[in-house]
Amino acid sequence: MALLLLDVPENAAVVETALRAKEVRIDRIGPYIALTSDSDHPNITIDRRSAGCRHAVWYSCVAGLLNSRISKWDSNELVVVPR
Repeated sequence: MALLLLDVPENAAVVETALRAKEVRIDRIGPYIALTSDSDHPNITIDRRSAGCRHAVWYSCVAGLLNSRISKWDSNELVVVPR
């Protein structure tokens, strides 16, 4: 399971916020940052307010998903779960 974000400076705060959760790891796939989590804690939850990013960045940060789906994506929270 992975959440893919384009590796650009605008997405750095989103990545840093996701990595605060001890179960989230970072990998790279080409030009993308892949946020993955372990099987014991498979969900990835990111809070926009903690990241401090604007709505335009927030709603454009997701580049793709691998074996996962978005279960919630509102103005303040993004939750990715296994498919």
